[in-house]
Amino acid sequence: MERRDATRSVSTDGRAARRARQQAIRELVAGDQIGSQQALAGRLAERGYDVTQATVSRDIAELGLVKVIRGDRHVYASPADAAAFAPRDDALLRRVLADVSIDVRRSGLILLLVSTPGTAQIIAEAIDGSSLGEQVGTLAGDNTVLVLFADEPTLERWRGRLLELQATVRGGSDGNGRR
Repeated sequence: MERRDATRSVSTDGRAARRARQQAIRELVAGDQIGSQQALAGRLAERGYDVTQATVSRDIAELGLVKVIRGDRHVYASPADAAAFAPRDDALLRRVLADVSIDVRRSGLILLLVSTPGTAQIIAEAIDGSSLGEQVGTLAGDNTVLVLFADEPTLERWRGRLLELQATVRGGSDGNGRR
C-alpha cells in the first residue's frame, strides 16, 4: 500500500511538472521566434527544465503547436496565435473582382453582393482570405453573398474599400459597385 501511495505521488508530481513545462512552452512560443525543437529544448533548459527532444516533441503535439511564417522564418505558434499570422492576400479577391460582375446592395448592417449564379462561394472565400477583415462574417448562397457588420462606420469603411478595389481592377465604377 505504501508503494501505491508513492507511485500516486510521483504520478501527480509528473503531471504537475508536465503542466508547468507546457505552460513555459506556451509562454516561449508566444514571446519568441522559436523555429526548432532543439531551440525550444535549449530555451526550456535556460528556465531550468531538463528535457529531451522526444519530450519536447510530445509537448508540441499535445499543445497542438503549429509552424507559421513570421518574417522570413518558420516558427512555432499556438493554434490561436496561428490564425493571427495567416497571410492576408488580396490577390484572389482582385482576380474575382476582375472576372465577376458584382452588384453591391445594402440592407441595414448587411451588404448584399449579388453576382452571377454559382459565384457566391468564391466571392466569399476571396473576401475571407483578403485584407478586408472588419466584417463579422460572410454567408454565401448561389449568387449572393451576405456580408455582416457590427456597426455603421465599419460597414461604410468596408464598402468603400471594396468599391475602391473593384474600381482599380475593373477600370472604373459608378460608386454602387457597378460599371
